Amino acid sequence: MEAADLLPLLEQLDDNVDDLEETLKPILESPVSETSNKLPVLDKAKFHVLVTYALESLIFSYLRLHGVNAKEHPVFRELTRVKQYFGKIQALETEPEQRTMTLDKEAAGRFIKHGLAGNDKLDMKRKEQEAKEKARAQLKAALLAKKAAASETSSRNHTSSSDAESEPDNEESDNEEFMIAGSEQMTMPVETTQSENTQEGKKKKDKNKHETSKAARKRKKRSKEEQQERKKERRQKKTEARKASKAK
Repeated sequence: MEAADLLPLLEQLDDNVDDLEETLKPILESPVSETSNKLPVLDKAKFHVLVTYALESLIFSYLRLHGVNAKEHPVFRELTRVKQYFGKIQALETEPEQRTMTLDKEAAGRFIKHGLAGNDKLDMKRKEQEAKEKARAQLKAALLAKKAAASETSSRNHTSSSDAESEPDNEESDNEEFMIAGSEQMTMPVETTQSENTQEGKKKKDKNKHETSKAARKRKKRSKEEQQERKKERRQKKTEARKASKAK
């Protein structure tokens, strides 16, 4: 590669190093123990793993810059070990899967009966229980049948009496229908006004969302422009420092 092609790569590397220094500055200013004690257990584990991974990766890149085969160095093994901790933390963060196994009660009952077969006392007890359960079921069925018959007779008597009383009530029902129709006509304009109000509210919400999105875009543009200006200032300072060192 020519020197002209290397210059933009070097500038990019310089910018990346500056960004790295800014991000690591709050961690380097205070000891690791103080910052980790303020965090919960899982965040503390993440913090320690990330710090160790950052240090090991810096050593790895330092060795490669000096022409050392870093993959054969013990640092590479440490990096692989730290990556395993990332997987463990992710496993802790994920929710446990729901149990898909369910107990088949019928099959379990068959196994138990088969295992208890051959004992005369247990067989007799089981037969007695089955007979009692059958008798209870028959009694319940008979009671339900009696209740159903009684309800049918009462419903028949009620319908015969209601037919006799329904004739004078027809006029009252007609009057009620007329009143309901009039009330519906009166409530129509109220419903239309409510629908108009809801439409206006939706329009206002849409406008507010559009304005907030515009403001967020403007903020992003400003932040990008500020970052670019900072990078330009850094480059200018570094070029001036280089020129001063060359002049000396």
